[in-house]
Amino acid sequence: MKEILRTAINEAFLEASAARKNNDVQAAYLWLERAHIIAQRMPLAHARSHWLMLKLGLQTRDWREVVGQVPRIFAALLFSRIWVPVGNTGRARVSAFSVMPLSADLQELLRDD
Repeated sequence: MKEILRTAINEAFLEASAARKNNDVQAAYLWLERAHIIAQRMPLAHARSHWLMLKLGLQTRDWREVVGQVPRIFAALLFSRIWVPVGNTGRARVSAFSVMPLSADLQELLRDD
């Protein structure tokens, strides 16, 4: 994994954790979505983003998010190297197959991935 991607993923996970501890659920999900997009082609980091979304869903009693993350964790481990819907945020309220637009900074970050 490129060092710049590793740094970006770690930053997103750290920021999500800080937001979660501060009960800023919206910010936590935004950071986890960013981590998810960056990590989509890396099975363990990809699965970790879904695991943390599941934990946040448990914290907020968002059962739709919890139930939706379970199959995504397994899919991330099994299919990340085969195919991923680029830009997909990974949330349970979004189809797991939807390709979504990337922000300019994520386009640049993932350009050579």
